[in-house]
Amino acid sequence: MSKTHVARSPQEAEQSLVQAIGPYALAAAIINIIVGAGIFAMPARLYDRLGTAAPLAFVFGALAIIPISMCFAAIGSRAAATGGPYTYGRAVFGSLVGFIAGALMWICNVASSGGVAAALIDQLAKFFPSVGSGSTRVLVLASVYILLLALNAFGVKLGTRAINTLAALKLTPLFILTIVGMFFVDWSFVSFTDVPSWAAMGPAMILVIFAYSGIETALIPSGEVKDASRNIPRATAIAIMLVVLLYVGLQIVTQGLAKASLAGSTTPIADAAGTFLPIAKTLLLLTACVSMLGFLMGNLFASSRLLFALGRDGFLPSAIGRVDTRYHVPRVALFVHAGIAFFLAARGNFEALAIMSGAANCLVYVIVCIASWRAQSIDLREKGTPFLMPLGPLVPLLSVLIMGGILYTLPSAEWRAIGIALAALLAIYFVIEGLRRFSGKPLA
Repeated sequence: MSKTHVARSPQEAEQSLVQAIGPYALAAAIINIIVGAGIFAMPARLYDRLGTAAPLAFVFGALAIIPISMCFAAIGSRAAATGGPYTYGRAVFGSLVGFIAGALMWICNVASSGGVAAALIDQLAKFFPSVGSGSTRVLVLASVYILLLALNAFGVKLGTRAINTLAALKLTPLFILTIVGMFFVDWSFVSFTDVPSWAAMGPAMILVIFAYSGIETALIPSGEVKDASRNIPRATAIAIMLVVLLYVGLQIVTQGLAKASLAGSTTPIADAAGTFLPIAKTLLLLTACVSMLGFLMGNLFASSRLLFALGRDGFLPSAIGRVDTRYHVPRVALFVHAGIAFFLAARGNFEALAIMSGAANCLVYVIVCIASWRAQSIDLREKGTPFLMPLGPLVPLLSVLIMGGILYTLPSAEWRAIGIALAALLAIYFVIEGLRRFSGKPLA
């Protein structure tokens, strides 16, 4: 049996992880998480809100996500320890901001994992109706998470290979559909000049931000990236460029092929593919299942490292911050994240979780963008030469203003939910800090 290593310090816990993730594996992980479940339903939802101008939502989303990705590349090349936004906030502003960023991130991730797993079961139910309800549904969900745990629990190399394979399997049909479909688009159903009002575009952008989100999750295991100061910016640039091209292209092709039937569709990309051949619709439905499985794989891989970082630094029980000595993975953190995500999946709803996840991600992005500017201004660095963000504070400022504009469109109910969550996190933080000071050691 393998043993679990109890680190004597946060630094030792970090060093117990293996730096085995290269730039292309990291780029694949970013793409794998970004191109998850949302894109397979997004074209119809955007078309319902914006009509023929729906591709503009992904264009505007790209204008938002590109400066944000630059901020992630900049801070990720300077603070490369495991934890992602948690590490960035903590390194620049201290433990309170780091804890809030990390806790918000994990809540988003475990909720999105449960929602996507529930959506995966709904897709499988189109092929096997008995899977969609009752004890069979719970059994299949459990099998999915057991498979994910098996692929993650026996070493980082096995996990990254699975992520790369799933990314290739799901991206190939999507890129083929986008490239071939462009030759058959009915351009009367696509417009780049009929710009909708911000009242219409703003709520749609929340969904677009959810579709583009994922870089913050993929960069959580930065402590396992080789030559992080060089490879994180490179992988980020490659991934974001490919995702933007794919999303804009898919929206155009889906509208131009499905045409008026796109409105209200629950499987818009598959419906568009079906205009070529009926079997193509089945292929894209299978692709959606593979894509969701890939998202869940990447989500578990990265989110377990976020829990590990919180346990490593004493904000969670120390068992969560332990690393298995044989396979060098945070096995307890893997089981905790998978267990809670499974519970949510058994009771979850994808659409509501997508809206909440997108809004919370906007708050995390604001923290990271401000941290990236501060880190560059004080020249925070660890190993290697960090990525220097051009134009000084203008890129983070632009990112924060864009996120503020999107958040402004949220209804009051969403703001109340965010406010309650932040208040609860603050209360938890101060209780933990009080216990730590009283005991003089991290929580056990």
